[in-house]
Amino acid sequence: MITLIRTRTLNTLRSNLSEAEAAAAAAREEAEQHRAESQHSTDSAIRAELAVEDLQIALARSKADAARLEGELKALRAQSVLDNEDRQTLRTLLRITRKQNAPDRVYVLFRRGQLHSVHATLEAAESAAEAEGAPRSGWSTHTPGAALPPASEVLWRVQPLPLGGAR
Repeated sequence: MITLIRTRTLNTLRSNLSEAEAAAAAAREEAEQHRAESQHSTDSAIRAELAVEDLQIALARSKADAARLEGELKALRAQSVLDNEDRQTLRTLLRITRKQNAPDRVYVLFRRGQLHSVHATLEAAESAAEAEGAPRSGWSTHTPGAALPPASEVLWRVQPLPLGGAR
């Protein structure tokens, strides 16, 4: 069987075929662009997911560090408060002790005019001299304001000295 086709119809079919082939080529090109964009989007999504995971790990670490540092800060603040309270208590005790035990003078022990030792009481100074071989009797103390005998004449001498801070 022989089919007859008009030239106009053949030209129309050929032109439709050319248009269809051009449309198919454009569709293929557009599909390739969509595939490339899809691959690019997939790569970007993977990178974003990895970045999110890294950030979540860093956030967890930061939260743990913050909690640890907060605990240390609380402990240091508590210790600081205790240290301040301890210092204040020690200052108060020191003031009280100074007021109760504040001697107005000390007793200085001289041997041949040279400083030997300093003592809180006259008895302690005399005991120190006796421990060094001074005789147990014949002690005389120097009266404040009186002239001192020459140091070469006195083997042991106890001299009371007023303290500068005494009132």
